[in-house]
Amino acid sequence: MLMHMKVGWVYHEDYLKHDTGPGHPERPDRLRAIVEAFRKTGLDRELIPIAPRAVNPMKLYGTHLPQYVKHVAQACNMGQTFIDSTDTTICPDSYDVALLAVGGVLAGMRQVMEGKVDRAFCTVRPPGHHAERDSATGFCLFNNIAVAADAAIAEFDLKRVAIVDFDVHHGNGTQHAFEHRNDVLFVSLHQDPKTLYPGMGYYDERGVDRGEGFTVNIPMAPGATDADYRRAFDEKALPALREFKPQLLFIDAGFDATADDAMAQVSLTHDAYTWMTSLLCEVADECCGGRVVSVLEGGYNLESLTDCVVKHVKALMGHDASVAS
Repeated sequence: MLMHMKVGWVYHEDYLKHDTGPGHPERPDRLRAIVEAFRKTGLDRELIPIAPRAVNPMKLYGTHLPQYVKHVAQACNMGQTFIDSTDTTICPDSYDVALLAVGGVLAGMRQVMEGKVDRAFCTVRPPGHHAERDSATGFCLFNNIAVAADAAIAEFDLKRVAIVDFDVHHGNGTQHAFEHRNDVLFVSLHQDPKTLYPGMGYYDERGVDRGEGFTVNIPMAPGATDADYRRAFDEKALPALREFKPQLLFIDAGFDATADDAMAQVSLTHDAYTWMTSLLCEVADECCGGRVVSVLEGGYNLESLTDCVVKHVKALMGHDASVAS
């Protein structure tokens, strides 16, 4: 891995305005904790700030139906407390914050593609990988990474973009956005859908029509360890990426597969986020000039979340180039 990579950091205080209510797992304190961890470790001085701007809602229409985008706007304007599913809570500011979240990932992608930074970490919320074309699910309103992948292909004439999702929950919205296509490879490692929300992401979900083979689901058994994930990387995820040869790599970066996160039953150590990130960066170095855009998804135990995010970002920077075997 190349050392001392320039890593951009997408963040805005307005992301805290998405108020999910008392006791909700996906809460503003998640971002407050990450910002404080960056300050304490000095990463905030090493990262290159990237200022997000809200995306024009019309830019979402390729990924989401226009009537769905308007549905989100209307629900927030009317003061509804949730949208489409009771766990996806909203407030009057949520629509604007969601547009800013998409805009943040777009900004990170463009800075990477224009060579202003080598990689980017997008500390945005609300998260995105459960958001479907026409519905909000799993705390997600708009599919941040899917919009950015589409924009990368359109704006920079890319032929092959890969998305690796290591959130413990399957990225159903992202899979559905691309399962008919062969220009986006979607690789997801997640807890077995028989045992965890959203109940999708089985091995035999491999894509549809010309997209067949460009969806790679790797369900992990409850209790899966670092050794199990390393085997899955070596035998399935990394070979699929190397065969595809992406020109840009996105990471759907969920940090909820640790033993101390109560949202699931996978038992990764915090160090797994160092070596998983390092392995993905090695592939990016081989295939696409090191270009990686990482986007925050899950992670709900604040102590675990912050430690894993710090390890992830240090690995993006190349601080720890050693990869555990």
